[in-house]
Amino acid sequence: MASFMYSHIPQVVGVIGAGQMGSGIAQVLATKGLDVVISDRSTEVLDRGIASIKKQLKRLVRKGEMAEGVASEIVGRVRPETALEAMKDVDFVIEAVTENEEIKKSIFSKLDKIGMHFMNPVPVMQLVEVARGVHTSQQTFESCKGLAEFLGKQVCTSQDRPGFLVNRVLIPMINEAFFCLMEGVGTADDIDKGMRLGTNQPMGPLRLADFIGLDTCLSIMRVLHDGMADSKYRPCPLLQQYVDAGWLGQKVGRGIYQYDNEKQQEAKH
Repeated sequence: MASFMYSHIPQVVGVIGAGQMGSGIAQVLATKGLDVVISDRSTEVLDRGIASIKKQLKRLVRKGEMAEGVASEIVGRVRPETALEAMKDVDFVIEAVTENEEIKKSIFSKLDKIGMHFMNPVPVMQLVEVARGVHTSQQTFESCKGLAEFLGKQVCTSQDRPGFLVNRVLIPMINEAFFCLMEGVGTADDIDKGMRLGTNQPMGPLRLADFIGLDTCLSIMRVLHDGMADSKYRPCPLLQQYVDAGWLGQKVGRGIYQYDNEKQQEAKH
């Protein structure tokens, strides 16, 4: 690492939001030996987040990739809190709440503003995108970059624009796949097979949308559409229709594809 020393890594890190992203970030931080305060307004979401961490670690223990005692120590480093005020005692805060601008504004009004965008699933994906705002100091940037690299992640840098780099390219591709499906250009299987085999992607865009969450994809498209004021970012009506129907993807068992049988098979293993 160029100018950031590991001795400067924060010892206590706050994570705001205990959903899929927040719990994954907390798991990675705690696995690296850092103490974590994870905060969410919902006790139910917090409970699910901690349960998700335990489930992922249990899977590693079952595979022989981690000792059971180590897994217990990792869980013990994660402290759940429902009050945002708990963040006042941490050294570094990572925001991982739902893609809702008003909620984010409310949180950021109490926190420093720099974007640190983890990829989902956090324990597996290698990238962290660091977005620099106009007021971001070099020291703050180096702190974010250094923490990401300490966690074993690669870093790409983006200016503070709607969607940053990854989502600005990725989510419109997913949106266009929905337009192709809506217009009958191809079936969901053909669209995903074409992109998977034709562009060497590990997962087709519609399957990926199910994995991300169709509500999250729609929220990001709205941010792009509003922020860029360009009609090419118009959310696909079919994407909106699926979200309105509650077909949000893998997390609810139904999106473009059905997932009930897959979830049952995972539970058996």
